[in-house]
Amino acid sequence: MSFFGKNIKKIRGVKGLSQQAFAELFDLKRGTLGAYEEGRSEPKIETIIKIANHFSIQIDNLLTHELTVNELLKFKGDLTTYAEDVKREQFATIPCITENSSSDYITFFDKEGFIKELPALQLPLNPTKEFRGYTVTNLEMTSHDKGFYPKDVVIGEKVPSTVIKKLNNGTLVFVLVDNKLIFRRLYITKSNVVLRADHKNIEDEEYPISDVKELWRVRYVFCRRIPEFGDHVEDKLLLIEQELLKMKNRLS
Repeated sequence: MSFFGKNIKKIRGVKGLSQQAFAELFDLKRGTLGAYEEGRSEPKIETIIKIANHFSIQIDNLLTHELTVNELLKFKGDLTTYAEDVKREQFATIPCITENSSSDYITFFDKEGFIKELPALQLPLNPTKEFRGYTVTNLEMTSHDKGFYPKDVVIGEKVPSTVIKKLNNGTLVFVLVDNKLIFRRLYITKSNVVLRADHKNIEDEEYPISDVKELWRVRYVFCRRIPEFGDHVEDKLLLIEQELLKMKNRLS
């Protein structure tokens, strides 16, 4: 008894073919194909050759042993799976500070066990670098309805304390200092950091660099709406053009 019937049934399953579709593919009757699959009848050699050639399967494999799904998908080895065959891309796992966890983070920021319990994002970033997510909780970084709003998420790359002085003024950062988490723009004085909000009614906060426990330079942002972080150049040009046209009309 050959394994032909079991194998063609498995081929149909892998290829998503009905009995009728498979039968028509090789000029067979559906009933004849059913008889093959149930082992009630053996095919002619011409039929075996057609099927073997069509699916690039060796005839002896088609007849002498039950084919595995992996063999039919042309994978190597009986235990190979599609997921293992594909080279996996390593995404960085990024712990994220939320409004609910921010107070605990201030206390336990340096405890590895606590960091592992934070909600995490996985993003296609360099996994060798250290990143942290921060959920915006206020309107300090908005100006004229533009900027960051509560529930927006920013992703920061950790900045060593020795590098803080080298950051450009105006860099977006979130900082752990003086038992507070602060999201603002960074400005450097001699030995201090000045944290400045975009909102005009918020006063600067200034601290010695030595007091900074953590500083994360914002690299990526996720906003709940399409953001507007600056004025549109096109809008400004249109306004200038309109003003020039008005002046021209007044002079004429």
